[in-house]
Amino acid sequence: MSFNIALSGKGGTGKTSLAGLLIRYLIRHGKSPIMVIDADANANLNEVLGVKVENTIGELREGLLGREGQQPGGMSKDAYFEMMLHQVVAEHEGFDLLVMGRPEGPGCYCFVNNLIRKYSDELSEKYPYIVTDNEAGLEHLSRRTTQNTDLLLVISDPSQRGIRTAKRVLDLADELKLNIKRTALIVNRVAGELDPALSDLIEEQGMKLAGWVPTDQNITEYDLRGEAMINLPDDSRAVIAFEKILDGMEIA
Repeated sequence: MSFNIALSGKGGTGKTSLAGLLIRYLIRHGKSPIMVIDADANANLNEVLGVKVENTIGELREGLLGREGQQPGGMSKDAYFEMMLHQVVAEHEGFDLLVMGRPEGPGCYCFVNNLIRKYSDELSEKYPYIVTDNEAGLEHLSRRTTQNTDLLLVISDPSQRGIRTAKRVLDLADELKLNIKRTALIVNRVAGELDPALSDLIEEQGMKLAGWVPTDQNITEYDLRGEAMINLPDDSRAVIAFEKILDGMEIA
C-alpha cells in the first residue's frame, strides 16, 4: 500500500511550492515512483515540477458528459473512464502527475471524485508514495477527497488568519472523522524568526508546530523566470529548512 501525503491550507501560503519540494525530497531518498495528484482547480503544480500537462480530469469529465451513453464498443462509463485515466497521467522521471483541473461546464466533480476514490487502491499497488496538493480552503475535506491519509501537512503563512485557517482544517478533519493518521502544521515564508505571538497563538489553539520555512530569494527568482522549483539548489534556505522538518517526520 502507498504512503499517502496530502497538503492543505489557505491560498497564498506557498503550499504548492512546498509540495514540489516534498516530491524532490522523496525522489532523492529513493522513494519513486510517486503518484502526484494536483487537486487544486487553479492547477500549477506542473510548473513547479517542470512538467507539461496535455490533459486534465476536468477535460476528461467534459468528454464523458459529451459522450453520455455513447461510450465506444459498448463500454460502461466506469470502464471508459478507467481507460482514459491512463491517458491523462503525465509521466516523468521519478513521478507521474495527475491534474484535476477545473470543469468547464455546469455540474460538479462528484462522479469523477467517486471514480478517483474507487481506483485509489489500484494506484496504491503501483506507487509507494502518493502526494496530493489540495485546493486552498476546506472543500476538499467536506467532499472527503482527503481521506485515508497517512500524513496531512497543513501549511500556513506567518499570520494569525493563516494559523486560524489551519486550525479550522484540523478541526474539520476531526469532525468528519476522516482516516488521517498524522497531521503536521508548517508555517511557510517566515522572514527572520517566527514571531513569538504566532507561537503563542499556535499553542493556544492546541496545535503542535512541526517547523517553519524561511523566505527564500531563490524561490522568488525561480518563480519570476518560470523555472521548476524542484530544481532549486541544495543550499537554498527553504530547501534546507523544509528537508530538516521532513527528516524529523521520518517519512522516507
